Amino acid sequence: MYNGKKIVVVLPAYNAAKTLEITYKEIPMDLVDEVILCDDASKDDTVDEAKRLGIDHIIKHVKNKGYGGNQKSLYNKALEIEADIVIMLHPDYQYTPKLIPTMVNIIGEELYPAVLGSRILGKGALQGGMPLYKYIANRFLTAFQNFLIGYKLSEYHTGYRAFSADVLRGIKFNENSDDFVFDNQMLSQVIYAGYDIAEVTCPTKYFEEASSINFRRSMKYGLGVLGVSLRHRLSLWGIWKNKIYN
Repeated sequence: MYNGKKIVVVLPAYNAAKTLEITYKEIPMDLVDEVILCDDASKDDTVDEAKRLGIDHIIKHVKNKGYGGNQKSLYNKALEIEADIVIMLHPDYQYTPKLIPTMVNIIGEELYPAVLGSRILGKGALQGGMPLYKYIANRFLTAFQNFLIGYKLSEYHTGYRAFSADVLRGIKFNENSDDFVFDNQMLSQVIYAGYDIAEVTCPTKYFEEASSINFRRSMKYGLGVLGVSLRHRLSLWGIWKNKIYN
């Protein structure tokens, strides 16, 4: 609990058996009330490992629903158990759980209703091993998005996020894609709905067990991001109102 608010961490898992324990053990359980893991039809022992660790809620997809589909299950479950603040943390240990208290404090003190852990603020991305082509693509896409969406973030592509329950209830995240572009659609919705977003500097780690998408999927994601930004701008202009916006 934080000032009477229920804190829930959600873990979108796919083949995370090797890194789940180290991630879970760094979650500050003196602050976090419950943890939800959603396994997206992993081919390893992720579910067995989650049970061994005693994770509070385990959701198992029989068929792979995609990264976006995984998040939908997690956020819906978090709202079902009446979370007040929800932090999405990847269980591949790419992002440090040690930032959770900072993110909770920002939302809990009602400074901002949403927080991103940014790999771009400072020099964390390249120092942490982000491939150069991904860094360049990140910078290009973020500049394009800031221009079209009319907001200012250091990056839109981090997977480390925290939201108040009011934000989750205030956007149509279930209308989003089940693929990786879900993340971008969600930030577009948050901004379109008028919620402000804070960013905190986040160190990151790239290593063999950390999940990452290949070049082909990265290209598909990049094109999807461009499409989200264009539709956001057209919706602002009243030219084309997309179903993902209220």
